[in-house]
Amino acid sequence: MSWLTDDDDSEDGSYAAKYADYEARTRPNPKGNRARTKIRPDHSDAVDGRVLTVDRGRYSVLVAEGSPREREATASRASELRSHAIVTGDRVDLVGDTSGDDGTLARIVRIQPRTTVLRRSADDSDEVERIIVANADQMLIVVAAADPEPRPRLVDRYLVAAFDAGITPILCMTKTDLADPAPFLANFAGLDLTIVTSAHDDFPLERLRELLAGHTTVAVGHSGVGKSTLVNALVPEANRAIGRVNAVTGRGRHTSSSSVSYRIDGPENSGWIIDTPGVRSFGLGHVNVDNVLKSFTDLAELAKDCPRGCTHFADAPDCAINEAVAAGELGASGALRLDSFHRLLASLAS
Repeated sequence: MSWLTDDDDSEDGSYAAKYADYEARTRPNPKGNRARTKIRPDHSDAVDGRVLTVDRGRYSVLVAEGSPREREATASRASELRSHAIVTGDRVDLVGDTSGDDGTLARIVRIQPRTTVLRRSADDSDEVERIIVANADQMLIVVAAADPEPRPRLVDRYLVAAFDAGITPILCMTKTDLADPAPFLANFAGLDLTIVTSAHDDFPLERLRELLAGHTTVAVGHSGVGKSTLVNALVPEANRAIGRVNAVTGRGRHTSSSSVSYRIDGPENSGWIIDTPGVRSFGLGHVNVDNVLKSFTDLAELAKDCPRGCTHFADAPDCAINEAVAAGELGASGALRLDSFHRLLASLAS
């Protein structure tokens, strides 16, 4: 059955011409004028860079590192990376204007594979992790001998996070002119841990430069322990703000609000130090309980004699760690180390 009338079925084809396909009007694409495609550019012309700092959606990236053309470029994040965290220490690929000239903006299109990732959570019950820095191979744990009072439990947490991430820890004690560091350091006597101490005005900076040369080191510590002061001594041009400890509460003020990378000139080759904001807590909700023992190397050695499936808790039957510490095999500090280990196990298992 035809819907055409005798008038419509004209011999000159006027009806067909009136309603031809090429006369059809299409609606414009409401999301843009270009047709959607699944094909994405491969960005083969992207250049490599190191993220130095992050500030409100803008990234300072070092381009052509170590070459005569080395420069800092400001970059934004590509839309396809909006669900991915880009942090200080990341190696990234950039496109666009990477000249670093004033007013220019490059774009980060890829995050290169990370060698290490240092994370922390809000508390031990929070499994949502926050990435602090990427690609660090050393952790400089800065602790003051006094003002503010040193906290061995917080250092234990740093050690757990470092070993869980595959990062080598270094313990650095400042303000040793105010108090004898020996009682505090006794808590870590059983660990294979490099320790550097200061006499306030006579800090062994050359020794520290040797340890940091050729490495990317993240500096962590309680607010007010002197991290930024130490960074300024190692890198004078850093000019990091320095805070003071509250005389009433004994707590330090937050002076560093973001993580920043600085290059350190070493005796042979340079290294990098990443100054991070001071924290009063360091949640380990993201850490696997099985990895906690790795940060207590003295206890881990004893654990080899534990029965299979041993939990190492205080009430664990036939636990070789508990029995050895009770027998005094780890000396006076053994009970303190075991107590810290049990506290961490309990908080992570809850």
